[in-house]
Amino acid sequence: MSEAEPSYAVGDRVRILDIGKPGHVRTPTYIRHKVGTIERFCGMFENPEDKAYGRWGLPPIPLYRVQLKQDDIWPDYDGAPGDVLEIEIYDHWLAPAGETT
Repeated sequence: MSEAEPSYAVGDRVRILDIGKPGHVRTPTYIRHKVGTIERFCGMFENPEDKAYGRWGLPPIPLYRVQLKQDDIWPDYDGAPGDVLEIEIYDHWLAPAGETT
């Protein structure tokens, strides 16, 4: 079995996509279309969206921790300017920040 190579490196700016995938997904609606920064590569994992429906979830796919500024997520956020959210997102939900796919 061949494994995919990570598409992103620490510090890369990425856009979280809305791929219109119904059912059990691990990407919350409130962060779709938002831009963040890759904080770390977490490793290769079976796709939990496939496994939730009884499929194997193979081949493994890259998982990243993405950091987003709170005020980029919530326009009326009134907390500290440096507050962030870190969330783990699978590769197929990400695109380079300059792309709008």
